[in-house]
Amino acid sequence: MRVWIVFLLCLAGHAMAAPTEEEPVVEELVTEEPVVEEPVDEEPEVGANPVQVEVGEFDEAIDLVEEDVAAENPCLNFNCKKGKVCEVDDSNTPLCVCQDPSTCPAAEAEFEHVCGTDNKTYDSSCHFFATKCALEGTKKGHKLHLDYIGPCKYIEPCQDSELSEFPLRMRDWLKNVLVTLYERDEDNNLLTEKQKLRVKKIYENEKRLQAGEHSLDLLAHDFQKNYNMYIFPVHWQFGQLDQHPDDGYLTHSELAPLRAPLIPMEHCTTRFFEACDADSDKYIALEEWAACFGVKEQDVDKDLIV
Repeated sequence: MRVWIVFLLCLAGHAMAAPTEEEPVVEELVTEEPVVEEPVDEEPEVGANPVQVEVGEFDEAIDLVEEDVAAENPCLNFNCKKGKVCEVDDSNTPLCVCQDPSTCPAAEAEFEHVCGTDNKTYDSSCHFFATKCALEGTKKGHKLHLDYIGPCKYIEPCQDSELSEFPLRMRDWLKNVLVTLYERDEDNNLLTEKQKLRVKKIYENEKRLQAGEHSLDLLAHDFQKNYNMYIFPVHWQFGQLDQHPDDGYLTHSELAPLRAPLIPMEHCTTRFFEACDADSDKYIALEEWAACFGVKEQDVDKDLIV
């Protein structure tokens, strides 16, 4: 569980600082459960959204162009989508063009590989997004998304019984991630003051189930017994993901930072999020998200997404 909390932590700070421009396409979350080696060589820096990988790494929509020493360079601080780079035209006006995949840095380790929804392994997220950019405007490009982190592999089918177990672990991860963020937020840059006040109530509650290895029966019992502790964590994660744009709906792209790292470790991830889209309109509304995690309709509150 410790591995997951650290992994989730890696997401919060970066997600809060992520730009809120046009929708991204990251297909790229937290607390403990599946103990699988992180796709990182060293412990990630505290300050990134818990249930997802660093947003900047997989945010297809927005990617700050590397600073150029030449202050007069029009491309300096010019934003382009992931998969595109800035160039200047004859009038010295900056514009975004698709990056040539061959210009992407070569992957140094297997964890840098990513798997696309075309079941093809790409050398890195840079190679994937550059390839996707070149396919813009085509049917193939429209359907191509980053599926998960790591090389493509066989993902075991999710059985009905397993699907019902997934939210039990997920809710526990989210709650523990928030508690950990609260404990480490000395500089007030991981949680807002309103968020800290809500998490403080959970943190100080003597009935709180401590982070650790727990049976599914215990997790289910704790959810029934301490139901109110889980309401805010579920809302909080929705708010962390709903940023491109912040419109009350989660797209495939916005879910990516949470899905991509989870799929190789939790084979029910894809089926779970597909089931969350109850009306099959390709968007997950807050009400649908809450229902997926067992939050009652009367407890869904947009004001909790601060």
